[in-house]
Amino acid sequence: MNYIITGGTGFIGTHLTNLLCELHPDAKVWNLDIVDPAKLDVMTNEKERQEYTTIKDWKSPLVEGETRKSTFVYCDVRKPIENLPFTPTSEDILFNFAAVHRTPGHPDHAYFETNIRGAENVCAFCEKYGIKKMVFTSSIAPYGAAEELKKETTLPTPNTAYGISKLVAEKIHMMWQADDQKDRQLTIVRPGVVFGRGENGNFTRLYWAIKGHKFAFPGRKDTIKACIYVKELVRFMLYRLENHGVGVELYNCCYEPAYTIEHIVDVIKSKTGLTQFVPNIPNAVIMPVAAVIGALGAPMGICPARVKKLQISTNICGKKMKNSGYDFKWSFEGAVEDWFIDNKKKYLK
Repeated sequence: MNYIITGGTGFIGTHLTNLLCELHPDAKVWNLDIVDPAKLDVMTNEKERQEYTTIKDWKSPLVEGETRKSTFVYCDVRKPIENLPFTPTSEDILFNFAAVHRTPGHPDHAYFETNIRGAENVCAFCEKYGIKKMVFTSSIAPYGAAEELKKETTLPTPNTAYGISKLVAEKIHMMWQADDQKDRQLTIVRPGVVFGRGENGNFTRLYWAIKGHKFAFPGRKDTIKACIYVKELVRFMLYRLENHGVGVELYNCCYEPAYTIEHIVDVIKSKTGLTQFVPNIPNAVIMPVAAVIGALGAPMGICPARVKKLQISTNICGKKMKNSGYDFKWSFEGAVEDWFIDNKKKYLK
């Protein structure tokens, strides 16, 4: 049996591989990706690395001294998946993580090309080899940007190319399952902000901004930011694989209730020893400042689009996950502390 991960070089894929190999030491994990981790992990030139990964200031999800545990296979999901160095079987399990996901940051067609065509090609691959179990990592972006609480039953109203592409990709995966409803198992997860070692995203930027006295609450402290620890997310995926029969399951993946940005900042400070004061700057002041900083190259990722994104709540309901029978290993506070320990209690990255 093979574990096949499309987009396995990335943040979530690497943590999933680590967990699979921890729980199943003899597991064969195949990483189908366009980014070769053997090249990425040894690159020291930041410009060269950013061109290779498209991620600015990339940091590895590996703990110091740790090595990659999957076998890399170059694979572009925008094209039919073929000529693999192994023979897939109907007993294999596929995790589809391949996506263009950072937003803003890519032209609209890039989201559609990778996320929609990629979904079609991945599902065609599973169809070809009779693979019956698949996990698809979607996003909360299909809900659209709004303050209202979003449950799995909420009507999706995506308002970005990324959100639209992810919603269409979900439907493509559902059509794959519907073609053989009696035998196929599909789990779709919509994670909130996923944080942890190697995220290269919002929480890392938040930590360094606080540390460098460069963060202020952007006009409000009560913005809700649904989130989930990466190690918790991959544990939950495996739990659903083992406790889910045939059919389709859809889960929001986030702590319940979701936390405010003020609580997130307080926990990050308390667990990492930061004492910096974080002011609350009125919107009328912070947006012009963000525009100026953005014009200077957006250090720390500060620009009007990101500030606006920070001001909108991601008010996602995690009750279904909480009541699924899954036993959380970490509280939010424990997760931040565990992440800090992964970095030898020096910083968060």
